[in-house]
Amino acid sequence: MTHVTQSGASTPHTFGEGYLFGVPLGDLGWFASLLMGTAAGFAAFFASTFLGIITILAFNLATHHAVDLTISYKWIGLPVGLVVLVVALGYLGTLWVRRLTRRS
Repeated sequence: MTHVTQSGASTPHTFGEGYLFGVPLGDLGWFASLLMGTAAGFAAFFASTFLGIITILAFNLATHHAVDLTISYKWIGLPVGLVVLVVALGYLGTLWVRRLTRRS
């Protein structure tokens, strides 16, 4: 869905009304919601693991201690990824259920 401005040009939705960066979140089916939620969880896992590795490397260089890099995915990446996965699936699941109940 697009908005038409006063000059006649149409602009896509970017926020509000169930849109996020132009993606109509309120119109997703159950599989698309599952896929988007899982992708958000994976992206959060990899991003937080990367930042954790960079932080541990900087700490190791600054203090000359040998902190194990497995901390970055065990204690940073995995919890962040799981939290984002649960929140994203919960949010997208409620949008999907609302859309189903609105139709009937």
